[in-house]
Amino acid sequence: MARHKHIVNVGELEWTVTDHGRFASERKRLGLAAGGVALGCSVFRVPPGKTAFPAHRHHANEEALYVLAGQGLLRLDDAEFPVGPGDYVALPAGGAAHQLRAMGERELEYLCLSTLLPVEVVEYPDSGKLGAIVSDPSGDPARRRAFEFYKRDSAVGYYEGEE
Repeated sequence: MARHKHIVNVGELEWTVTDHGRFASERKRLGLAAGGVALGCSVFRVPPGKTAFPAHRHHANEEALYVLAGQGLLRLDDAEFPVGPGDYVALPAGGAAHQLRAMGERELEYLCLSTLLPVEVVEYPDSGKLGAIVSDPSGDPARRRAFEFYKRDSAVGYYEGEE
């Protein structure tokens, strides 16, 4: 029997690998593969001692994490909390800057869910950056209309450069 286009099995998807120093992960974009429009879902595997992303705070989209396997250390602003299998974390838009690091001897595996509002501003407190992201209606990250990052200390006035 043929499967509906909105049903996908994680075993059928290829891992996308990211490795940039202390940032390393494997990711499968379940939501995109299943044709999700307003809700994204990815499964991540992160090696011990690594994290998938810099600490960041979304100002439009809400995220949630659900730990499947392994142990992690969740940073929320300046506090840290251990998390493990079965733990669910809500990350409301505009809330704490967050980062999840794999701890222990084995990789950390978790689901990351997110609303997919097309216009997003992301703040990176450790590096003093802001990200401006405008997504394509398809949700495909390769087709983003903007994916730009700026140092906060390089801000200019609203009318600067306008004649």
